[in-house]
Amino acid sequence: MNIPPPQRQPGWFLALFALAAAGGAVAYVPLLTVLLPQAIADIQGSEDVAALARVTFLGAAMASLANFAVGILSDSTRTRRPWIIAGLLLSNALLLAIGEARSVGTIVLLVMVWQVALNMMLAPLMAWAGDCFPDEQKGVLGGALSLSPALGALAGSLVTWAGLVAPEARLGLVAVLVSVLVLPAVLLGKGRVQPALMIPAEPLPAADPERPRERVVLRMWAARLLVQVAEGGMFAFLLYWLRSLAPGYPENGAANIFSAVLVCAVPVSLLAGRWSDRHGRPILPLVAAAVLCACGMLVMAAAPSLPWAIAGYVMFGLAAAVFLALHASQTLRVLPQPQHRGRDLGVFNLTNTVPGMVMPWLTVLLVPQFGYNALFVLFAGLSLASAVLLAGFLRR
Repeated sequence: MNIPPPQRQPGWFLALFALAAAGGAVAYVPLLTVLLPQAIADIQGSEDVAALARVTFLGAAMASLANFAVGILSDSTRTRRPWIIAGLLLSNALLLAIGEARSVGTIVLLVMVWQVALNMMLAPLMAWAGDCFPDEQKGVLGGALSLSPALGALAGSLVTWAGLVAPEARLGLVAVLVSVLVLPAVLLGKGRVQPALMIPAEPLPAADPERPRERVVLRMWAARLLVQVAEGGMFAFLLYWLRSLAPGYPENGAANIFSAVLVCAVPVSLLAGRWSDRHGRPILPLVAAAVLCACGMLVMAAAPSLPWAIAGYVMFGLAAAVFLALHASQTLRVLPQPQHRGRDLGVFNLTNTVPGMVMPWLTVLLVPQFGYNALFVLFAGLSLASAVLLAGFLRR
């Protein structure tokens, strides 16, 4: 039986998929960047970095296990959409429960369970992208995925806008926004899977000359991990860092900066992704973005004032958003076995969750003694190392 080559997906489905992926970001960005730190501060009576670190660490551990496990399950059932819907319903219910928590211990437990439900939605959603979009559309897909952090940050700004939403209704609004973004693609996307992208591939024997492809996967994994360590540190502690420079800096101010940077990253990512598709250079934009991440971090480390610090963060945040969006789609290009796409993406998801497990404790150890500047210099070095890892693929 001859299976025709995969066809490009229509623009309407690309747009709906990008919105669905953004729904995943809307589910966690407002919570983890603004609402969770503020909830802990409200319960404890002051900002508690150690408590936030504990919640972040345990939640990331659960997310790692859940993403991998659900990826395997969606592979074995050969279906993604029912898993996405189940994860959506469960994660929304748990968001509402987190809003009712009255102790840090309860928050820790609920965030752990919520991470399982959230990844029941996210893991099959990203594997579904690999089932549907051909390689020649991976760049523009990556550009479209940059909408995820942008809408996530905008949601953070929306739900914390003074006087717009009552504090007790913020997580309910998040749940509504997630549903509105995710459901259209899932409900209208039936039949979009490309049979040519689902043909099983046998594992390569040790002596096979194509074996080096596995090293490509490993270097892609490591390069993303290094940038995610830097991005993850800023993701969790942006508000606290800004307040260390300007005591009393408002929570909605941090959310607004986050939003502005990520909104600007959307057109940049789309242009870079489209360029990479047209010129067959999927790696070059990644190398450039990693170098700019390092430059932004060095500006932040040396910043003498709040405006300079914000300028450095803008450079870093823009470059990191472009890097992570394009890398997510190019990962689908290098995964070797379509029948294990969900499982393998679960392994790549460790680059998202491991930094969340490590960075809070590293921050607790470094910041009190050396300040945030030392942390940013370390992040700059990691970003440069990522660029070096990827530079070897520039001719691919």
